[in-house]
Amino acid sequence: MNAPTSPTAAVPAPQLVRGACPHDCPDTCALLTTVENGRAVRVQGNPAHAQTGGVLCAKVSRYAERTHHANRILTPLKRTGPKGSGQFAPVPWDEALDDIARRLGAIAACDAQAIVPYSYAGTMGLVQGESMDRRFFHRLGASLLHRSICSTAGGEGLVHTLGGKVGMKVEFFAEARLILIWGSNSIGSNLHFWRIAQQAKRNGARLVCIDPRRTETAEKCHEHLQLRPGTDAALALALMHELIENDWLDHDYITRHTLGWPQLRERALTFPPARAAEVCGLPVEQIRRLARDYGTTKPAAIRLNYGVQRVHGGGNAVRAIACLPALTGAWRQRAGGVLLSSSGAFPVDRARLQRPELLAGRAPRTINMVTIGDDLLRESSPAFGPKIEALVVYNSNPVAVAPDSPKVVRGFAREDLFTVVLEHFQTDTADYADYILPATTQLEHWDVHLAYGHTDVLLNRPAIAPQGQARSNAQIFRDLAARMGFADPCFADTDEQLCRQAYGEAVDFPRLLADGFAPLPVPDAPFAEGGFPTPSGRCEFYSERLARQGLDPLPGHVPNHEAAGSSAAYPLAMISPPARNFLNSTFVSLQSLRDIEGRPLLELHPDDAAARGIADGALVRVFNDRGSYECHATLNGRARPGVVNGLGIWWRKLGHGGTNVNEITSQALTDMGAGPTFYDCAVQVEALAAS
Repeated sequence: MNAPTSPTAAVPAPQLVRGACPHDCPDTCALLTTVENGRAVRVQGNPAHAQTGGVLCAKVSRYAERTHHANRILTPLKRTGPKGSGQFAPVPWDEALDDIARRLGAIAACDAQAIVPYSYAGTMGLVQGESMDRRFFHRLGASLLHRSICSTAGGEGLVHTLGGKVGMKVEFFAEARLILIWGSNSIGSNLHFWRIAQQAKRNGARLVCIDPRRTETAEKCHEHLQLRPGTDAALALALMHELIENDWLDHDYITRHTLGWPQLRERALTFPPARAAEVCGLPVEQIRRLARDYGTTKPAAIRLNYGVQRVHGGGNAVRAIACLPALTGAWRQRAGGVLLSSSGAFPVDRARLQRPELLAGRAPRTINMVTIGDDLLRESSPAFGPKIEALVVYNSNPVAVAPDSPKVVRGFAREDLFTVVLEHFQTDTADYADYILPATTQLEHWDVHLAYGHTDVLLNRPAIAPQGQARSNAQIFRDLAARMGFADPCFADTDEQLCRQAYGEAVDFPRLLADGFAPLPVPDAPFAEGGFPTPSGRCEFYSERLARQGLDPLPGHVPNHEAAGSSAAYPLAMISPPARNFLNSTFVSLQSLRDIEGRPLLELHPDDAAARGIADGALVRVFNDRGSYECHATLNGRARPGVVNGLGIWWRKLGHGGTNVNEITSQALTDMGAGPTFYDCAVQVEALAAS
């Protein structure tokens, strides 16, 4: 007789776990992850967080798909074929870590500066992005990395004008009567700001977009100024000219709260609208109208973004634009001013997280991540230091995202270069690794975050256990430290302890645990009465600090390295804005997002296409002296004459001929901050036979 059937076991109720989006976006959304039977089944925006409002972008809404993807790397891998072949075999963690530690130790015994960390914002988390890794490399004495590939020019521009990465609070854009969206495709890369801008528009605000590309955002604004790439400073100076000529100035604010007005006034008067119109490629009346609107509308707000600063004069452009609110006294109202980044408002204790004292008096060289292509190909020299012998790459995909990628690929292909990559997927960079170590995703680890588009601290709790054999970045560097014999007590700190150390007593950690987020006590109108965090306490039109560096102390127009039309061989200017469904090279691993994006595209103006016999959808070659890139042309109305838009960043191995748009970008640097000049690139385009 059969035994009686036992009652059906109770099915555990789904759990909701609070977290934070880790990606490089101003919005830093609060997440809610639904977990069933140990599996993340849904990721959504947390409606309790005002800045998120329960809404996520199409990319991050697929985060459960990304975490449980069939192609995810879940075990350590060791290279078995030639570099770049993508041939690997699984190995145990102990074997991988022991060999990595042995090889790094042998290099460090000669000169630890021959070891270079390479990381950026694959996660913006303070723990998985910049804590235990920094401790490890400081203790080792490895080269330092200038993490410059995104925002350093604009950041320096703000520092030398406003005193730091500070600005108006994003929520008060809803109360503005005029909003300039300058160098930002908010719909694609700052979605939650766009919701605020739409609220202002419904309340009667005028929206003006300033961008070389007719973006989705530009289409939905009242007006679009489609200027040439790299001419933003000229436009800002012309606006100043008109503010002066028509006396649309707040003389009291200028006198009490700015420094260097006589010098800036003299410079601005050399840039009448007619001159700027010629430089920018805009109708002169459009410039005058914008100046009138900005000078006579209150409150007026500027949402500036980092597209402006990826050209030779990027730092100066940000400086010039950041001066405008002080001229009109826009800072007096909470809905007036400018916002590029709010990250300077966050009281992060980076010294406690990163432990620079582990350098023990050593002063390693600094490698600029923008020039990694050149630097990997350099030999040892007194000026450069030792040849790079080892790279540890995490939170980045340099073979795809670094400029002048033919050189980057040659560097990574060196047989004498030892490369370790911490990753979720087998990216272009991972193909060149000697070891790939499986890293956890945001749903599987602790982290704590700042934001650069709002002023709330966010905590990320692990929603599920690490999949397969994945380990957090912090744990991987903790394990390597142990094998290198680093016995310093700080290497025993857990990921949760690191979360608590990031802000110390400056943030209510119990509130973070309870709610997942905590607002900073930032004034509604931070500079209504001056008080800028500059040495003078004023908005510095004239910067003594820049003068001491031998740089122009006033903002000015700095022409592009490769201005449009300056070369007969390469007459077109190219910018490479992000494809809407990718975030740099992140999310290219998801077929569902690649299907939406379609294929690598180059946007051309119909006149430029006709002159080259290029039809819509045709396969084209985009080229210059650095290399060539094949993709498909689209005549979708988004490109201005003389400018092409190469949408990025596809993985190279998914593009035509194994290349992407960075095949033709350069390693030239910005005027300040030593940042990249991705949008300062002269090219030619030709039609190819159908493939």
